Amino acid sequence: MDVYPGVTDGDPAKHQERHYYLLSELQTLVKDLPSSFQQRLSYSTLGDLALALIDGTVYEIVQGLLDIQHLTEKNLYTQRQKLHSERQAFKQDLLRKHKDALQTCKSHNLTLLKSNQQAELEALEIRVREEQRVMDKKIVAEMDQKVIDQQNTLEKAGVPGFFITTNPQELTMQMNLLELILKLQQKESQY
Repeated sequence: MDVYPGVTDGDPAKHQERHYYLLSELQTLVKDLPSSFQQRLSYSTLGDLALALIDGTVYEIVQGLLDIQHLTEKNLYTQRQKLHSERQAFKQDLLRKHKDALQTCKSHNLTLLKSNQQAELEALEIRVREEQRVMDKKIVAEMDQKVIDQQNTLEKAGVPGFFITTNPQELTMQMNLLELILKLQQKESQY
């Protein structure tokens, strides 16, 4: 697919011109990154990244991964909100039942009833916290898997700097590379 007309294997001059243009733009954009990351992005790495971006395929891959990530985040957020709403409704229902029971309770049973209701409410809150903790762990695991999928896809696409890792420094470097790609894509789409 020839996203950028004139950039084909048959026209080495246009290919070289586009490579130099992309490399120059990347060098300019890198200056906005923290200096510790600027130092890790060698001229060679930027040159390889420029080569990977020449035909626009990597832009499409990154955009697709971004769309999938946003849908996943939205879905997980909706699931979490649904759980929260269901548990809030359950708690309100329990409090309503407690109030009704208190109104019909004989005075000599009131202390026992209040004690039982307090224990029931505390047990519910413990269960809700545990369910929320399990949901949050599921969300983190799913987002971690999404990161691995993205790293794998970009590595297979030949984008330099991408490989499967959980190292925080490498993850930050990959996020910076993605930021460069997205900024360059945005700049090119303005032309």
